[in-house]
Amino acid sequence: MDTGLRGKNILVTGAAGGLGSEVAKAFAAEGARVAVHYHARREPAEALLSEIGGTDHRIFSAELTREDDVARLWRDAESAMGPIEIVVANAAIWPPEDIPIHRMPLDHWNRTITTNLTSVFLCMREFFRGIERYRIAEPSAVLIGSTAAVFGEAGHVDYAAAKAGLVYGFLLSLKNEITRLARRGRVNAVCPGWTVTPMTVGFMKNTDVVRRAIQTIPLRKVGRPTDVASAVLFLASSRLSGHVSGQMIMTSGGMEGRVLYEPDEIDPNLA
Repeated sequence: MDTGLRGKNILVTGAAGGLGSEVAKAFAAEGARVAVHYHARREPAEALLSEIGGTDHRIFSAELTREDDVARLWRDAESAMGPIEIVVANAAIWPPEDIPIHRMPLDHWNRTITTNLTSVFLCMREFFRGIERYRIAEPSAVLIGSTAAVFGEAGHVDYAAAKAGLVYGFLLSLKNEITRLARRGRVNAVCPGWTVTPMTVGFMKNTDVVRRAIQTIPLRKVGRPTDVASAVLFLASSRLSGHVSGQMIMTSGGMEGRVLYEPDEIDPNLA
């Protein structure tokens, strides 16, 4: 199936990570030109660039919580590749320690909110400025949320709040604003559930944790980065989802906020 993405300029933030790299590879496979963003370590970005091959892709570094850095990222990408037509706002952190709200330091809260929400505001602001400047006809943005936005996550209220702000108020506002700049502009979101990435792979070694997670998932398996990348590709493509905007797709195996299976109905080895 032709996705219509060939030749499109696409920026993926946090593209050197587990989810981001799979998203970048999916776009490259469709013939798109990918701007691979990374923050601290250049080596994974270079390895990704080598893996996807071709000469049309570029890597860029930026601290996305700094507005001057985000503005520079857009300038550099536009200078090297031309106007950015599609953005995947993937860069984020998930602090691994469980901290209940009555013990959560303010700086911990601020860091998560700034990294996971304010950074997306700064990226979308530059993206929308580019839409206006270059009169992009069919711009598309895909925000990467989380099932924590829908169900909450005890011990991670900072993360859940940031992702909920992203995929509700932020998303639903931007899908209206973008059409004032581009009649066919769209903004959507993908909310992964339990997904095996370098950031979460540790939990797969704990069969009790896996079993408790799978008890809430009808498909009784943990997601893979390709599951997320396929949903992102669909939402990014105006050919495949041109009449879809302001929507949130949960790539979570049908996860619900309740237990669906008894422990003896779950085999962690099949997750």
